[in-house]
Amino acid sequence: MARKHGALLEEPKVDNDRLVLDQALIDALTDRLAAGAETSPDASALALRALLAESYDAHQSAMLRSLWGRIEARTGAPLVVAGPAAQLLAADRFGLSAKAVADPDAALAQTAKGARALIDVANGRPWWGKLLARPDLRVIAALPDDRNGVPSTLMIAAQPTGPTGDDRTFWVTDSCLSDARIVEALASCGFVGQPLASASGLKLFMLAGYVQAEDGRLSSAPGSLSGVIGSAPLF
Repeated sequence: MARKHGALLEEPKVDNDRLVLDQALIDALTDRLAAGAETSPDASALALRALLAESYDAHQSAMLRSLWGRIEARTGAPLVVAGPAAQLLAADRFGLSAKAVADPDAALAQTAKGARALIDVANGRPWWGKLLARPDLRVIAALPDDRNGVPSTLMIAAQPTGPTGDDRTFWVTDSCLSDARIVEALASCGFVGQPLASASGLKLFMLAGYVQAEDGRLSSAPGSLSGVIGSAPLF
């Protein structure tokens, strides 16, 4: 019999009980993939939030989010990414199925063909401002999407979202006021705002909660060219 470092080699033993659990996991995943995509981004967010509520620890939650993302990548619309942060976050959440494109304009063009686009917020160009003139395209997600982080990417799709019970809304303005003054003005309108990016005279803010584009309070917000460009759930 072969020896290694003076010890007898032992044939590895198969743990049949663990094998049964592994097979059950594969069967469950196969059935879930066969069920297809959720009916809407809102439905997906609510389902994931319910599952996360049953998680026991941070490691289990992280594993579940990655698995959920890969299920979405397999069953949902194609995903394109623009920017280094988008590529990194997409790989972590959705695996390596996303297609990288050169810039935000190329990514937005793909959404018109039914894809989802994950794009870096800090691009140097106010690509998100173009959504003011494209009500057919909306922000449907933002990564990172935990309540302790600030989103560095926005996911765009030709599919609006509704309230999920724990959301943040993205709002663009051309106001020349300082970020602090805009935050104060938003507060006087009843909103909690946080600046995210600015470029070429446009500014992107994040508003706490779900805010409809038609919310009358926004008529008093700063800027002559401004508006909501979508919302994203928090987990």
